[in-house]
Parts: sequence; C-alpha cells; structure tokens
Amino acid sequence: MKARFKYRIYPTTGQKHQLAKLFGCVRVVWNDSLACCQEKHTSGEKKPINSELQKLFITQAKKTENREWLSEVSAIPLQQSLNDLNQAYQNFFKSTKGQRKGKPVKPPKFKSRKSKQTARFTCMRI
Repeated sequence: MKARFKYRIYPTTGQKHQLAKLFGCVRVVWNDSLACCQEKHTSGEKKPINSELQKLFITQAKKTENREWLSEVSAIPLQQSLNDLNQAYQNFFKSTKGQRKGKPVKPPKFKSRKSKQTARFTCMRI
C-alpha cells in the first residue's frame, strides 16, 4: 500500500530562499525537457526516453555556464520532475488511444512561476 502525506511548513527566510531555488530548478528542467519533447513530436520523431532527457537536461546542463546553478540543489527532485513529465505523456497518449478510463487527459503544459510550486523527493527506506 502506498501512502501519501501532506505537510504544512513554516520556513524561515533562508529556507524560503532555498525552496524558491529548488522550485525554480525543477520548473526549468521540466520546461526545457517539455520543449524538447514538443519539438521532437512536431518534427515526427519519437519522444526521447527518460534517461536521455536526464543526460541532456540535468547532467550535461549542470556543466554549461547557463545552467551551472542546477548543481546547487539536489538531483533527486530534478529527476522526479522528468519522471512526472514522462508519466504525464504516458497518460496523455493512453487517453488519446482510448486505453484510459475517465475524462480525456490534456497534454503536459509548461510550468510558470505563478502556478503551484512543487517538488518531489523519493522515499527513504530504512
């Protein structure tokens, strides 16, 4: 059985700054990889697999001058954002093929600063 917990936190000023940095990095990785996937889709190519996206938009992006600030946050939420994007695309394509029950699912959208800020960490097992 999977469990999900929601927490309400009251961060200090320094923690707010670190969280804003984390949310910004997650948003940038999501938007960059979504733009790449949309570009591939419009050109008729297959969507890149998750490991290719991780290499492009996390590992190699950290080595560039424009995105070196991605290395200031944990890599786990960045990887989870790519996993979430992959799941969003799977849900969308299953919905268009009629393999998914319920209302049709829309394609993934770009994240903005004004939308809900989220980041996921993997469960630590002891």
